[in-house]
Amino acid sequence: MTENTVFSEKILALLQEKKYTALQKYLDTLNPADIAECMEDLVDDAEISEEDLPRIFRLLPKELASDTFAEMDSDLQGKLIDAFSDKELSEVLGDMFLDDTVDVIEEMPANVVKRILKNVDPETRKTINQVLNYPEDSAGSIMTIEYVDLRPGMTVSEAFQHIRQTGVDKETIYICYIIGPTRKLLGLVSVRELLLASDDTYLRDIMETNIISVSTLDDREDVANLFARYNFPALPVVDKENRLVGIVTVDDAIDVLQEEATEDIEKMAAITPSEHPYLRTKTYEIWLQRIPWLLLLMVSATFTGMIITGFEDALAAQAALMAFVPMLMDTGGNSGSQASVTVIRGISLGDIEFSDIGKVLWKEFRVSLMCGAALAAVAFGKIMLVDRLLMHNPDITVTVGAVVCLTLLCTVVVAKLVGCSLPLLAKKLGFDPAVMASPFITTIVDALSLLLYFRIATMILHI
Repeated sequence: MTENTVFSEKILALLQEKKYTALQKYLDTLNPADIAECMEDLVDDAEISEEDLPRIFRLLPKELASDTFAEMDSDLQGKLIDAFSDKELSEVLGDMFLDDTVDVIEEMPANVVKRILKNVDPETRKTINQVLNYPEDSAGSIMTIEYVDLRPGMTVSEAFQHIRQTGVDKETIYICYIIGPTRKLLGLVSVRELLLASDDTYLRDIMETNIISVSTLDDREDVANLFARYNFPALPVVDKENRLVGIVTVDDAIDVLQEEATEDIEKMAAITPSEHPYLRTKTYEIWLQRIPWLLLLMVSATFTGMIITGFEDALAAQAALMAFVPMLMDTGGNSGSQASVTVIRGISLGDIEFSDIGKVLWKEFRVSLMCGAALAAVAFGKIMLVDRLLMHNPDITVTVGAVVCLTLLCTVVVAKLVGCSLPLLAKKLGFDPAVMASPFITTIVDALSLLLYFRIATMILHI
């Protein structure tokens, strides 16, 4: 039994017993993320009705309610919004950070978005619209404007006074940004540095001026990777004139990395990326995500059938060759997948660029020779020992074994070269490298391995 299961059972028991005061006190001891997950589980398992959902939510203290709402998935948020009065909706949105509000809006249908924007103040509405205008995958789309800005002429004492006055509404106060009269980013200072400095020290004397910042239009995945590289709690976002317009915090970076990793995994498995967790996705939606790719791959697999048909005479003359087709195709597909997954991961981490394609091909060529030689040696021993001697198959000769093993070596080499080069080419052409992963590469390698097999067999066995 997981910890959240225990939480859910306790919440359900108190709700059923109508011990609302005790339930309120219990909820106040839980983390917002845990409360959100418990409510989602209770709704999914039909343990509570849709009328119970807002009843539980209204027991939460104001700040905890907003934090919990931000942690919920869009379906649950939509149900609560439908149950909220305009006053309740305004209160919840008013306590949420801007980036969380934008995330909610992006997931909602137009009629709900209209109601949300109606219940925020004009200044917030203007800022939300500005953020929504940034491209979906840009740093601007995940930034927040709730940060602490200071002036270089402030003393440490004045800085602390300013932080106390404004910090309660900021997403983070641990890193403060020093800006000029036109909001140009001049430097930054951490609260740790402020605590260690004397009260009369000027910020311009202790601020860090070697700043790593990102542009509003930078790719959000690249921005998220900067957090992993530099261990920043937050990154400043600037416009073309180097004016500070917002910050990206580490929690948003983690969300981006998780979303991008999930999307890559789904694409690598030939599945259209989903916006909902698996258990909350309808059967029809899952079918719709998978069937186009399966149809495409099925049609593309007809090439392998055409190749086999083209060599029917050779197969009729040496039927033993057919028994090794599955092994060659599977080994080639697996070899190509190994190379493609390694390269795709390197691309996503920024370790591999298209300019490195020569180095990648040379490395994979050497790896493929070693892998292919090892596999061929083991396969030859297996063919001679098992297929020829133990199974007493007279059609399996040393020459047939040599054909199979030579094909195996060539197939592994070709598969790894194809597997490592296609993702890089896709990236260069502006496509997602993950699309060029296992399914496509396996289909291509299957066709190539069959061509190699029958060509080598025709040449050596003279069939």
